[in-house]
Amino acid sequence: MWTLDELLDRVSAALTAEYSGAPNGRVRDVPDKRAVRWYATTGLVDRPSAMRGRTALYEKRHLLQLVAVKRLQSQGRTLADVQAELAGATDTTLAAIARVPEHLLSTGEAPPPEAVRPRFWAEPAAERAAAPAAPPAPAEAFALNGVALGGGAVVLVPGTPTAADRADIAAAARPLLDLLAARGLLNERESS
Repeated sequence: MWTLDELLDRVSAALTAEYSGAPNGRVRDVPDKRAVRWYATTGLVDRPSAMRGRTALYEKRHLLQLVAVKRLQSQGRTLADVQAELAGATDTTLAAIARVPEHLLSTGEAPPPEAVRPRFWAEPAAERAAAPAAPPAPAEAFALNGVALGGGAVVLVPGTPTAADRADIAAAARPLLDLLAARGLLNERESS
């Protein structure tokens, strides 16, 4: 893993080969720290993989992303176009666009396993398709009324039950109350 300064040194070294620079003077040839942070905020580049204290740590995928962004910008593409093209890109796709020399991709030592955060946002959309769906939206709020069953147990029901409803609910709940009492889950003072 690399610090931001180390990552930017590698980006600069990777761009020295086959890189004509941005076609207009408004775009930097090599991103600075502020640009990298902004790219991460907007989703153009993954957020740091880990933190060591207050120091953000980056890895191979970040290098590929930054160099790919700059190579696409050198072709005259806007950041919006680049973002659309690279959204969900695999490491293989990024490597084909970035063409980073292999020696710049080696990190040296393996990162400590506890320091690496999962990068769910970096997975291609096809891999996320199997992910569980978002929980359903909460139901519309409505009033509930409690029906005391004895032993501290209460059943919540929508609407307002009548005395006859409460008696029928208590009779139907008798097997449940017996089970709760057998397992010691009722308030003994209220169960008699």
